Amino acid sequence: MGFLASNHVLIADNLVGVRGERLLFEKLNFELSNGTVLYLQGANGTGKTTLLRTICGLSKPYAGVVNWCGEDINSLAEEYFKHVLYIGHLPGIKEDLTALENLKFSLALSGKAISANQATEVLNMLGLAKGLNLPTRMLSQGQKRRVALARLWLQELPLWVLDEPFTALDVNATSLLKQKIEAFANEGGIIVMTTHQEVTLNVPKFEQLRLDA
Repeated sequence: MGFLASNHVLIADNLVGVRGERLLFEKLNFELSNGTVLYLQGANGTGKTTLLRTICGLSKPYAGVVNWCGEDINSLAEEYFKHVLYIGHLPGIKEDLTALENLKFSLALSGKAISANQATEVLNMLGLAKGLNLPTRMLSQGQKRRVALARLWLQELPLWVLDEPFTALDVNATSLLKQKIEAFANEGGIIVMTTHQEVTLNVPKFEQLRLDA
């Protein structure tokens, strides 16, 4: 993947996260370069999702700065979003649309056009062949999750931010996602993720960060 040939660096500089009047984390620092997976750990309510949304630029930190390749992501604004693929804890799909329509729609929003054949190939690989033309409200939670995750196989962006990506996946889908994450990191991608599942990853650089209650 040529888009991963460039050097990319994600830096958190003295981040402080607050929800309401509650301090979630403070003085948080890390630096992630090509091929790094950062695994966020911590109990529910410790600020993992808040931190992920801050890294994506969807939430502003109470204090501190997130830098992407030497620039504050707030100053990069829309340009930064072109580099980030975020998949939240909820699938984030439109339940009246089919799996195929959802995938094409979500990619079109990011400026990437794909053919029906490309989308179908990925969805079939993820075990969704029988649900391609059903409204996604009729799919199981695991199937909905796979519809959301299908973007990882089609959207060429150097930074992935994944909130509980393995939730509701069966053994086969878990194995496929694990392989995809490993391949992406080994090609130079950067991943920040959190998961309650026990997953061992064979990647160039694996770092852990625990947020305490």
